[in-house]
Amino acid sequence: MSPERSQAYGRVLHTIEEIGPTKLHADEQEQVRYAADSLLFCADLRTDDATLDSYENTERMLERLVQSGRWERSTADRLSDNLRACGPAGEFFEVPQAA
Repeated sequence: MSPERSQAYGRVLHTIEEIGPTKLHADEQEQVRYAADSLLFCADLRTDDATLDSYENTERMLERLVQSGRWERSTADRLSDNLRACGPAGEFFEVPQAA
């Protein structure tokens, strides 16, 4: 785990602590935290289906939050960027479409 990944993880947790209680339900906060935890300890997304699924589900949730008006696009994008930065360097992330 690199210092950059650890710092990104800290930013994700800070976001959850800062705006989570007013803008995210408890289960949504847990989903973001779980995705960040999984990404932080992931060595290779190509072989870690559970982590990739968790990340993709969280990205879809963020998109739904924006579409519903609960979150601003810039806030969701910032959290998404920080989530990706928790993962292995050089990994390719596709942003999933909202269901």
